[in-house]
Amino acid sequence: MVIEINKNIDNYKESVVLGLSARQLVYSVLSVAVGGGIVLLLYQHVGLTVSTYIAIPVVAPIAMTGFYSYHGMTFMEMMKLKLHFAFANQALTYASTEGEQAVQKLRQEEETKNKTAGKSSRGKKGGSSGKGDFATVRKKMIRMLILTVLFLIVFMALAVWYKYGR
Repeated sequence: MVIEINKNIDNYKESVVLGLSARQLVYSVLSVAVGGGIVLLLYQHVGLTVSTYIAIPVVAPIAMTGFYSYHGMTFMEMMKLKLHFAFANQALTYASTEGEQAVQKLRQEEETKNKTAGKSSRGKKGGSSGKGDFATVRKKMIRMLILTVLFLIVFMALAVWYKYGR
């Protein structure tokens, strides 16, 4: 009698039904139920295709929660971590252990090198402040999020107008 076992026991997953784990089975049934409910509720108002397009952004995170895993984290844990890093993360500051005189001396040496090379220290790229970059990226992300939500609202309004307004 031969029983095959994975070489890496950590990757072993017990299947419940059709090769799916219990978590995958629960979230797949939940996503099918939610997606079917959305399509059935909206089908008469906006049509089958548009109701399916509306259901996809709702169903995808539910299904991803059951099936997606990254470094041992579920989809929801990973998204919470990404949102924390995007919005709640504080910029790190550097406190020099050198004295002010040494720092001033280094700045003067850099300025003389820049002057001899024909570059000013203000026109030089690459010396970026972490807090300023973080703030601009955060503003861009918030702007993109608002634009995405507005786009979805306009898309839904156009779908309803197309169905009833024509």
